[in-house]
Parts: sequence; structure tokens; C-alpha cells
Amino acid sequence: MVSVTTGVVLLRWPLVSAVLMFLASTLNIQFRKSDYAGLAVICSLFGLAAACWFATGLLGITLIDMSLVWNNIKDVMMDVMSQTPPEWPVVMT
Repeated sequence: MVSVTTGVVLLRWPLVSAVLMFLASTLNIQFRKSDYAGLAVICSLFGLAAACWFATGLLGITLIDMSLVWNNIKDVMMDVMSQTPPEWPVVMT
């Protein structure tokens, strides 16, 4: 029974993430009214994470895709840096 429930929840991730965003927003408002600034910031970060989870899920982006994009950015940056002239101005502090 637990596996069926878990499967239904995971298949309905947009609903779960939307509920998480709503709860984070509600808690953020309540904590700000009660002058709990630290907890309000934590709830804001929690809501931001839920929103990112929601958006990446809607776009079909997975962790494998993020890894591929990061590796591509790394390869491009290494290629660009290898083509810079040796006298390129670099600030060393």
C-alpha cells in the first residue's frame, strides 16, 4: 500500500511542489509577522527550491541534463581560456 501511495505522489509531483510553494509562502508570511526573520528566510529558500523543482520538472530537465550542461560549460570555458593570449591582463591580488 505504501508503494502505491508513493508512486501516486511521485507521479503527481507538480501538485506536490505547488503545495510546498504554498506552504512555504504561508509560513514565510506568518514568520515575518511574528518577527522571526531567520525562519522567514529559511521558508523563502524552501519556497525557492520548490519553485525550481517545479520549473525544471515542467521543462523536463533532469539531474543528468544538468550534469551534461555543466560539463559542456566547463569544456567551453577551458577551450576559451586555452585560446587567450599569454599577455592577457590578469589581476593577481
